[in-house]
Amino acid sequence: MTSEETQISEELKGCYENLIVIDIGANLTNKKYGRDLDSVVQRAKDAGVQKIMVTGTSVRNSKEALRLTRLYPGTIYSTAGVHPHDAKSMSEEAQWGELRALAAAPECVALGECGLNYSKDFSEPHVQRHVFNKQVEMACELQKPLFVHEKEAQDDLLKILDEFGNRLPPVVIHSFTGSVEQGLKYIEKGFYLGITGYICKDKSDGGIRRLLSERILPLDKLLVETDSPFMYPNMRASKLPLHVKDSLTERSMNFVNRYCTFQRNEPCALPAIVELAAGFMGRSPQDVALATAFNALKLFGLSH
Repeated sequence: MTSEETQISEELKGCYENLIVIDIGANLTNKKYGRDLDSVVQRAKDAGVQKIMVTGTSVRNSKEALRLTRLYPGTIYSTAGVHPHDAKSMSEEAQWGELRALAAAPECVALGECGLNYSKDFSEPHVQRHVFNKQVEMACELQKPLFVHEKEAQDDLLKILDEFGNRLPPVVIHSFTGSVEQGLKYIEKGFYLGITGYICKDKSDGGIRRLLSERILPLDKLLVETDSPFMYPNMRASKLPLHVKDSLTERSMNFVNRYCTFQRNEPCALPAIVELAAGFMGRSPQDVALATAFNALKLFGLSH
């Protein structure tokens, strides 16, 4: 460990009992938070969410995410990127200059959300690949991590990333919902996986639950996120194992039950997601909270 990493680790151990967590992906620019964002951020803090990364999905959206970092300094950080659904919007060179300026801001800690999504045809696949490639190039130039979205496009996504070789910065697969085989491909590349409330929805024998329960996903490559207002953690899911439900504390459940719904998830749900992940992994929530917070602080430089 470097002296900086040791310092971060010691600071987090001081908060060990409070289950301090970091949300690496929340869409707080969504109109669903238009009337009460102050309350949403305060609830997150009360729940133990120390820092929140607000996801940029277009030039306009990335600009708004960066604006929030100035309203909530030290708590909110932003990403800047173009989601594959919005790839067709990047038709003018001036937009790329604007995106680069947003991505270069010190409060912006990653390039993305960017990637490929072949499950829907909002943008043609060849357009998605072109726009993703340019964002990977930008991340290499700025040496900022990549915040990656992928649905039904793993082979093409890995092919593009492989072309950058050793220039490639750290890669986070945001809101991972794939199979064990897909997860293994990312893990073998040294990528991080972001886990959300989807952990309650996944009923397959070969998905994220198995990656966690068989400890295929190393703790040092695990990150947690709410993807608010999406990915509500439905703790009443019928196929959620009893030993996992037992890992949930009354405090974390209260935040979810009082403030979160299927229509609007919030960052205050993150401690429950950490506890669920810990239940599947057979680890203590404190260990998972400490590891994921440390991973996020180190990877995105959120302590600065």
